[in-house]
Amino acid sequence: MSKKSVIVALDAMGGDKAPKIVLQGAEIARKRYPEMKFIIFGDTAKIRPHIDKRRQLAEISTLVHTDVVVSGEEKPSNAIRGPLKLSSMRLAVEAVKNGDADCVVSAGNTGALMALSKIIFRMLPGIDRPAISSFFPTLRGESVMLDLGANIQCDADNLVQFAVMGNVFARIALGANHPSIGLLNVGTEDKKGHDELQEAHARLSDANIPGKYIGFIEGDDIASGKTDVVVTDGFTGNIALKTAEGTANLTTEFLKRTFRSSIFAQLGYLFAARSMRKLKHRLDPRRYNGAIFLGLNGITVKSHGGTDGFGFANAIGVAHDMVRADVKDKIKADLAAVENF
Repeated sequence: MSKKSVIVALDAMGGDKAPKIVLQGAEIARKRYPEMKFIIFGDTAKIRPHIDKRRQLAEISTLVHTDVVVSGEEKPSNAIRGPLKLSSMRLAVEAVKNGDADCVVSAGNTGALMALSKIIFRMLPGIDRPAISSFFPTLRGESVMLDLGANIQCDADNLVQFAVMGNVFARIALGANHPSIGLLNVGTEDKKGHDELQEAHARLSDANIPGKYIGFIEGDDIASGKTDVVVTDGFTGNIALKTAEGTANLTTEFLKRTFRSSIFAQLGYLFAARSMRKLKHRLDPRRYNGAIFLGLNGITVKSHGGTDGFGFANAIGVAHDMVRADVKDKIKADLAAVENF
């Protein structure tokens, strides 16, 4: 893609601290990506106080007013009809569909954002279902995982398609030229797992996907970084993700309690402070914020609803990179290669 502007449609009203963190994130992203522009959807009375403080952001942004918001408790089906047709979330997605923007970023209701994106964008040819994918830290660096909750049950076709999409995402997000791919299972033996896993394993073993399919992996292989891409159904993936997040929070809390337990522990913390700051940075969930809905004929990135401006800027960065790398065309090309193999 040429170096023309990347135009990002922002749902300014989605998230726990909207629109404040959305505008903070846009300001950070503006400095990182000077060619970026924004179309910001939401209640202008609430947005103005934040954007007026950021003159340079205001110069590259267009505001579109709506006071209709999709709440975090709203059923996804309600977001596609009735009064919510004028919501900030829907208008932002439609801006991409209409060609006014290149991608959409929202920290709002995940189910509603997925439903709107799927109905408005439709699926890429050859993809049956979208998958939520994001990246997170491992002992070897970072890896990507999908699906993280969009599809509770998946057949072999879905898993193979997820592998193709995850492979493309890893090449773009991680810079891995030849990503390794693993299929999450209850064991690494070839005979383990249900029929859908067995069929997907057989097909991926012979598939013409860039990189290397290494076969089945287990849960403890995720954090070890055994593969660049972890493929699973949305039920398993979401539980694995939330378990990892909970374990990280537990470890952090245990460390805090340990260093507060005695005067000697506090003294020990002073000596270890620099290393602890490095650890905190490495595990900072804001660095890995931004899950993309892969498989759609449009680019949607979901930010965590409770993040801050720094985290939201990283979600915008994911969307920017997907646009620049032509993620949709790469998925279509790789899928065609697999089907023709």
